Amino acid sequence: MRRINSLYGRIGLLKRVSEKSTKQSHTFLASLTFSTEGSYGGDGEFQQSSSKVKIFDRDLKRIHRDRAAWLSRQKNDTFVDAVAENLIDRLEDCKKSFPTAFCLGGSLGAVKRLIRGRGGIEKLIMMDSSYDMIKSCRDAQEDSLDNSIETSYLVGDEEFLPIKESSVDLIISSLGLHWTNDLPGSMIQCKLALKPDGLFLAAILGGETLKELRIACTLAHMEREGGISPRLSPLAQVRDAGNLLTRAGFSLPGVDVDEYVVKYKSALDLIEHLRAMGETNALLQRNKILNRETALATAAIYDSMFSTEDGSVPATFQVIYMTGWREHSSHPQAKRRGSATVSFTDLQKQFGGQS
Repeated sequence: MRRINSLYGRIGLLKRVSEKSTKQSHTFLASLTFSTEGSYGGDGEFQQSSSKVKIFDRDLKRIHRDRAAWLSRQKNDTFVDAVAENLIDRLEDCKKSFPTAFCLGGSLGAVKRLIRGRGGIEKLIMMDSSYDMIKSCRDAQEDSLDNSIETSYLVGDEEFLPIKESSVDLIISSLGLHWTNDLPGSMIQCKLALKPDGLFLAAILGGETLKELRIACTLAHMEREGGISPRLSPLAQVRDAGNLLTRAGFSLPGVDVDEYVVKYKSALDLIEHLRAMGETNALLQRNKILNRETALATAAIYDSMFSTEDGSVPATFQVIYMTGWREHSSHPQAKRRGSATVSFTDLQKQFGGQS
C-alpha cells in the first residue's frame, strides 16, 4: 500500500525528475474510428457499431476529458504519475525494444513525460477521445525540449481503435480502459493491433477504488432520499483481469495489484481531484440531479467516518496492472498431454514421503 499526502486538496509531487529537453517535431491527426463489428451502409460510408451492453455515456466521458484537460493544464498529478511510472517501469524488465508504441486514453501526458528512453521507443502515437486532451498534450510537447521520440497525435475512441492489424510493437494504457463499455472487445482490438511478440501494458482502476466514498454516498442517499442512486461506476475485480487477458487471446498474461491511499483536506477536495483526472460519474443510468443536501451529507459522513488524526481524509485507489503478449514462436509453450516422463506417483514418493 502506498500513501500519498495532499495539502489543501492538491496532490504534491512524489519526486521531481530532471530532464534535458530540445524542441520536438510532431504531427496531429484526426481520425475516424473503426471496429471489427462495423459495416458499410448503402452510401458506402463506414457505419460504426456500438456495444450491445452500454454502461457508460461515452459522449459525457469525452466532455469530462475535455474539462480535465483544462483543469490539469501545467500541473503534475502525483497519483497519476505514480501509476504511469509503475506501469512504464515494466519495460525495463524486457530485453527487446519496441520501436513503435501506441498510447491510448488515460494519463497520456504522464506516460509521454516519464518514458525517458525506456523500451527503445522511436515512434509514439498518442490517442484520446478528447480533442482538448490531445491538444493539451501537444502544447506541452511544444514547451518541452525532448526531441528523442517522433510523436503523432490522434483523436479516436478506445472502443473502435483506428489502427491497422499487426502495426505496433507496444500498446500502453494508463488509467483509461476502465471507462469502455466493451472492455474485452477493446483488449481484443489491442491484441490484433500488436505485431507478433508485441507487448500490451494497461493499468485500470479496480473494484476497491474509492470504497470510502461509496460508503459515504450510500449512507447519505439512504438518510436524505430514502434510497440508493448510482453515483460511482462499477469497476473490474482483480479476479476478472486474468480472465480478460485470456479471453482477448494474450500470451503469457500477468496481473498484479497496487493500492494507493491519497490524503485530502476534505471530501470536497477529493471530488475536485476526480474532476481534474476526468474520473467523475458517467453512468448512463445515473441520476442527473444531485440534491445539495445529499452532497453536503456525503461530505459530512465522509469526514466523520474516515478523518485521521491530522484532520485529513484518505481515499483508496486500487490499481490493477495487466501485462500480455501477442503470441510468437519464441514464447514458452506447454507440452502436449501425455508427454511427461515422470509420474506424480514417483514425485510423491521422492518428495512427499515424509510428512
